Amino acid sequence: MSDPRVAAIPVHECGEPLIDIRRGGPLLVDLRKQNDSDAFFYLREGVLERLRQAQTQLPAGLRFLVVEGYRPPGLQRRYFERYAARLRVEHPGWSDEQIRSAASRFVSPPEIAPHSAGAAVDLTLADADGRELDMGTPMNATPEESAGACYTDAAGISERASAHREILGRALTAAGLVNYPTEWWHWSFGDRYWALITGAASACYGPSQRGVRE
Repeated sequence: MSDPRVAAIPVHECGEPLIDIRRGGPLLVDLRKQNDSDAFFYLREGVLERLRQAQTQLPAGLRFLVVEGYRPPGLQRRYFERYAARLRVEHPGWSDEQIRSAASRFVSPPEIAPHSAGAAVDLTLADADGRELDMGTPMNATPEESAGACYTDAAGISERASAHREILGRALTAAGLVNYPTEWWHWSFGDRYWALITGAASACYGPSQRGVRE
């Protein structure tokens, strides 16, 4: 996300509202982060509609388990700074630019973060009883913790986990979302990174403070 081409993408905000995904619909919502902010349960209307479409493409007996959607800009900034501080301790010889680049593999810089636009969703697969499937790493495992196994196309994970990632990716890609390749669980639509990957001239969602409290 530190690639200057991402920051260079213009944003033409479309004004879509942030929708509470807990209110009706077929999506299974995980509450593991509810103590941080109830904002996590919101997504832009267009992203939510595509997510619902993607779920219809999953094999029988499987569901999406949504863990995180919108992230207020202030919270995104704290996450980024916390991870950057950790990297400074672990790599005291790194320059500020090296720290920023490495931190951006796992936490987007606040000014361009897809989550802060309500455009990104962190999710996994679950069975009909809500049990998470094996995806090769826990969600939010860092590149350091997982030895790179958190990368979507990582080698060395089990065949079962690889097959589950393929199922997840096929359904979401068909609905128009794109994956951030260092995080198998992170998918987005309408943000600057999405625009870069798809060749769109601009993003339609920018950072938002509307409708939720930080």
